[in-house]
Amino acid sequence: MNRWKMFTNGIIKENPVFVLMLGLCPVLGTTTSALNGLGMGLATALVLVLANTMISAFKNFIPAAVRLPLFVVIIASSVTIIDLMMLAYMPTLHSQLGIFIPLIVVNCVVFARAEAFAFRNSVVDSTVDGLGMGLGFALALTVIGIIREFLGDLSFWGHKLIDGEGMLVFVLAPGGFFVLGILLVIINTVKSRKKETVKLV
Repeated sequence: MNRWKMFTNGIIKENPVFVLMLGLCPVLGTTTSALNGLGMGLATALVLVLANTMISAFKNFIPAAVRLPLFVVIIASSVTIIDLMMLAYMPTLHSQLGIFIPLIVVNCVVFARAEAFAFRNSVVDSTVDGLGMGLGFALALTVIGIIREFLGDLSFWGHKLIDGEGMLVFVLAPGGFFVLGILLVIINTVKSRKKETVKLV
């Protein structure tokens, strides 16, 4: 697989949220607005890039028997760096995301890429993979955030579009389930129709 395909793979074919269904806790908890979704997605993307790069760089020095505890240390270090940077430069977003930033440490998307890819591939390939997966995760959170913000508050990127009150359920956690479920139905329907078209051709 060339690096361009490796990069786009995480955004489209193996999107962590819409295809692999990984890391759904922040997907449901932080996507009450587009900005929160984008912020959480980019924070996770940066952690993925940093963790993948470091794990790949030191893989020859990491004993297989203790790789998981060392993965935790490397990922936790990456999360701490991002957490402190957000606190220093984006304090408002940092306070809105709250506990979900430290919880990136146990995000299964980050662990899955560390175990399945970074520990077995070169530094450059692991960085590209982390960037693709991270941007795919950020894209999914942003899309869900845009939909929930509009339906729940009738606004777009914090700007009120329509006077009145939206549907409160979309601002709450169940709204995340509804939006994610609807998007998965649409994506899977499109995929199945494409497969049927290919078979007919």
